[in-house]
Amino acid sequence: MSRTEAKQRARVSIARLRSLLLGLLALVVAATATACTTGDDRPGIVVTTNILGDVTREIVGDEADVTVLMKPNADPHSFGLSAVQAAELEQADLVVYNGLGLEENVLRHVDAARESGVATLAAGEAADPLTFRTADDGGPEGGTGEPDPHFWTDPERVRKVTALIADQVIEHVQGVDADTIRGNADRYATELTELTAWMEKSFDRIPAGKRALVTNHHVFGYLADRFGFQVIGAVIPSGTTLASPSSSDLRSLTEVMERADVRTVFADSSQPERLAEVLRTEMRGQVRVVGLHSESLTAKGGGADTYLRMMRANTTAMVHGLTGA
Repeated sequence: MSRTEAKQRARVSIARLRSLLLGLLALVVAATATACTTGDDRPGIVVTTNILGDVTREIVGDEADVTVLMKPNADPHSFGLSAVQAAELEQADLVVYNGLGLEENVLRHVDAARESGVATLAAGEAADPLTFRTADDGGPEGGTGEPDPHFWTDPERVRKVTALIADQVIEHVQGVDADTIRGNADRYATELTELTAWMEKSFDRIPAGKRALVTNHHVFGYLADRFGFQVIGAVIPSGTTLASPSSSDLRSLTEVMERADVRTVFADSSQPERLAEVLRTEMRGQVRVVGLHSESLTAKGGGADTYLRMMRANTTAMVHGLTGA
């Protein structure tokens, strides 16, 4: 083979290789574009707490991806975010969060997302929030108090928030079907109305003289307001689990419980045993601690893995704890 023929063959090989590489590049570009249009570029909603996450998923259905930051059985007052989760907030089409100071380690990331242009909805602030007052505020009648973030213990307030979430999803999340979102929200609102009626009927079994609640911290104010209970005290006299009870706090609580003849305390299911030991010491063993799922859903199959199941499980436990039946 002459030198000229060898050069010609080399040029042909290079041309074929270049053509093959261009073809492969075209396939990669096409595949990437297809991925973006079929799944990777779906609209995204990020929700901070798992309770609101469940409610939001009921409304959104398959219309958009819903990412929930808080894991099952976590404490909303203390859970934090990874760097990846913080970035997800700023890339969302909509962020739904509780607000009113609940997600104490997450709210700064929500603020950063809002400042970067992400639409946000503070569900608790839109739910006609109540105020709780501690002894430092002057008791139930005095002081300015603080907003109570635990609005979900009243299903009627959750029903109101359901409509607001639907409005925000339709307004800010591109590509969703508005009729589907509205239909999902209406269906879920009906289920919440049925839940309220069932809770009222269940609580009717509790005599008026036994409708006094003591909790581990101030978490059931909305439930008490809706269903006619009186919250007479809390082991931690605060709206957050990050506070700690002092010896004088516990002494004051046990005195109130003895005057009201209350021997049952409702505590979050994540910490009933520790609380029980403290109170048994203070009340010489004459106290029972009933665990409730007050601030977090459980993992799937855990008995409170949806908002509706959580509220029904809590209602049943409260009726049993206050009546013994």
